Formats: sequence, structure tokens, C-alpha cells
Amino acid sequence: MSIFQVKSVDEIMAESHERGHKLPKVLGSFDVTMIGVGAIIGAGIFAMLGEAAVKGGAGPSLIVSIILTAIACGFAALCYAELAAMVPISGSAYTYAYATMGELVAWIIGWDLILEYAIGNVAVAISWAGYFNDLLRSVFGFGVPLWLRMDYNTFLKSGADIASVPHIFGFPVICNLLAVSIVGFLTWILVIGIRESTRFNSIMVIIKLLVLAIFIGVGVYYFNPDNWVPFAPGGWKGIQVGAAYIFFAYIGFDAVSTVAEETRDPQKNMPIGIIGSLIICTIVYVLVTVALTGMMPFTEMKDKIAEPLVAGLQYNHAPRWIVGLISLGAVAANTAVLLVFQMGQPRIFFSMSRDGLLPQYFAKVHAKYKTPHITTIWTGIFVAVFASFFSLDVMAELCNIGTLFAFIVVCAGVVVLRVKDPGRHRPFKVPGGYLMPVLGILFCLFLMLGLGFMTWLRFFIWLAAGLVIYILYGYKNSRLRTGNLVLKPVNRES
Repeated sequence: MSIFQVKSVDEIMAESHERGHKLPKVLGSFDVTMIGVGAIIGAGIFAMLGEAAVKGGAGPSLIVSIILTAIACGFAALCYAELAAMVPISGSAYTYAYATMGELVAWIIGWDLILEYAIGNVAVAISWAGYFNDLLRSVFGFGVPLWLRMDYNTFLKSGADIASVPHIFGFPVICNLLAVSIVGFLTWILVIGIRESTRFNSIMVIIKLLVLAIFIGVGVYYFNPDNWVPFAPGGWKGIQVGAAYIFFAYIGFDAVSTVAEETRDPQKNMPIGIIGSLIICTIVYVLVTVALTGMMPFTEMKDKIAEPLVAGLQYNHAPRWIVGLISLGAVAANTAVLLVFQMGQPRIFFSMSRDGLLPQYFAKVHAKYKTPHITTIWTGIFVAVFASFFSLDVMAELCNIGTLFAFIVVCAGVVVLRVKDPGRHRPFKVPGGYLMPVLGILFCLFLMLGLGFMTWLRFFIWLAAGLVIYILYGYKNSRLRTGNLVLKPVNRES
């Protein structure tokens, strides 16, 4: 059978009701919107603004970069909304690719999404550790030692003395223990239930929105128009590169689609959650960027590029308690992002396992908590290990290119499914015919071209590694290929 054979929407929906592999429908429109906001507003706004403004060369024109990125994400969000309402399954872009472009493309996207969720979470966990340490210093006057909150390479670049850290068998003990700790805590929450997870997320979302509102107010107070001269120091290229950097800040609205299988009335609530969260976050991003670039020259961020909001406050000698409050907001924001991404990745693995492309072991649902606990735990281990030993910038760029590629496939999937299955009921339909999906593809390609050569090289190496795994395992064990369209029910002890 062809490696491009598709699995029909009806088959996909039927498999989601199999005994032992079914997830409970408990989420409403508020829950899924908060999941979207929780995923989007995080490390991107608290850390990547500095990267985009300084390294990307956008400067104050980062405002334009944010709007361009929002437009690109808007096209993709509309496409996600159409497919999520029509195929409310946990696999997100992986499932949509399976229903439109076939098994091989579905595998590639499923493998690619690891770059968005798992690798993206590595970047967020690293950022979380930095802000949590700032919070400790602001509130309690002490912090975690440098060698327990960053990776080896970053430690060396900081100029710290490696001889001063503990050694075991001659090897220096340098790892991001703070990042490991938060990943472990959130993995536990995700295992014990989807309701508990979404409630915790909603609390974190409310905290960070309140904190950002305070920052915007402070930014208006310290606003100086001279800081916007020159407005676009890097020209159009700077705006494009800035948009490619800041795209990391928008990753997350698609995470809403990974809980479609656990959402009540997904035909209505999926579009509300995906589009609503993107609109809310775009407004917040523009206001925060206006405040930040207006309260300090962007060139002054270079010495504290990973914490631009704190840098803006310190530049204007803002009261210490406000700096501490921003650190609290950053911790809450990144905690919510970590939670949602840790929620999304296991459900993609869960769907891939249910299709036979990964071992059936990963398709187990906990008998008591009704969560995909096996994939949740393994995702937590993966993220914790990488967050302990890798740096922020490499992880963020890999996450960006992986997500943009997934967005292109989703936009293309809308077009393909309309051609192949035009009569299927679509509770939500992208307006403008084929125009919006095509524009989504073009805008995402535009942003991908703003990323560097090494990012592209790492991306292709990653896809090649995934292709090898598919040939060795997925190709032979696919339920669609083998004709074994019934999984063994999971027993209660599982």
C-alpha cells in the first residue's frame, strides 16, 4: 500500500472511541481559550523581545514584526480552527496530515511537532529558570548558584570560574536544576488529570495578564519618543528577521487543537479557543512592545537580552517591587506555557501510537486519572534532560522552524481536504475560499526564510532522523498498512 495512503476522517473518528484509548470530554470554551493564552504568552514576550530587537536588528520596528507575525499566525489559526472543528482528535497537525496527505507526511509532521512542543518547552524551561532566580533575588535577596541554573556552554560564556563549582570524578557539576524541577512538577500535575491541569493554567494566565497590564502602565509613564529614533535600524531585513525571532512568542494557539478530543462541543469551542486566544495575545504583545521600546533605547538591552522587561524597568530605575512583580509574572507565564506544551506533546505521541506508528505502549490511558500518562512521563523526562544541558537560543530557533513547517502543512491540508472531500460538514470554514490558506503558506515561508543556515541544517538532520525511525518501525507497524484497525483494549491495571 502507498506510503501516501490517507486515513479517512471517519476512520480517525472511530478509533478515538476505542475502549481503553478514549479520553474524557471535560473542557469548555473558557478552558480552551485559557489554554491558548497560557501557551502563547510566555518566554516569547518575557525573553524573545530582546533577541528580536537586538540580534534580529528590528529595534523599535519590532512592533511591525509582531503585526506581520500575527497576520501569518492568523491565516494558520483559521486553518487550524476549520480542521480542529471537523476532526476533533488529539493529534493536531499530525492527524490533519494523515487525513489529507497520507501516512508519510503525517509521520514527518508528527516528528516535526516534537520541535514545537518538546524542544520548545526546553527553551521555555530554561527561560523559567532565569526568571525564577530573579524572583528569588527580588523577594528574598538570594538566588540559586550559577552552576545549578544554566548549561555548561552558557556557564563558560558567562565568564564564571569553572574551578569554583563542585566536581564528580573530575567532571564539573553544571546543569539547570531549576528547569528540571519545574518540568517534573508539571508532569505530575498533568498525569493526575486534565481538569486539575486546566484550573492550574487558568490561575497562571490571570496572574500574568495582570502583571503585564502593570508593565504597560509603567511603560507609558516612562515613555520617551526619542527611543524610537531610528525606528527601523535594520530596515526591511531587520523587520523580517525580527518577525522570524518573535514567531516563538506566538507558538501556542495551535496547542488548543491537541485537546480537541477532550473538549465538549469541539465544533464550536475549538474555533473560539484558537482564534480568541490569538486575538487576545496579539493585542497584549503590541502594547507591551510599544511600552518596552518607548521606555529605553533598544541598544541598551544587549547586556540583558534574555530579560528585556526587567532591563527596561532597571534602565528607568523603577521601584524594586515592580521588578519583582515582573519576575513573578514571567514565572507564572512560563509555567503556563510549560504546562500547555507538556499537555500537547504527549497527546500527539498518544495519537501516533494509536495509529501504530509508535509502540502501543504509548497509547495507554491511566485507569484512574484518564490521562495519557505514559507519554506524559516520557515527555517530561525528555524535556528535563535537554533543558538541563542546552542553551535557549538554539532551542528557540529549532522550535520556530518546526512550527512554521507544521503551519504550512495545516494550511495545505485545508486546501487538499476541500478538494478531496468537499461534501463533508465543516462546522467552521475559513473565509475567502482558497485565498486564506494560500496566504498562510506564503507568510510562513517568508518567516522561515528569515532563519539562519544552521537552523535549516539542524532541521533537515532532525527530519532525516525521523525518516529513519519511520522506515525501521512505523512503516512495518502502521495499523492502516497492516489492516489491523483494532487496538487491543488496555486493561484496568494499565
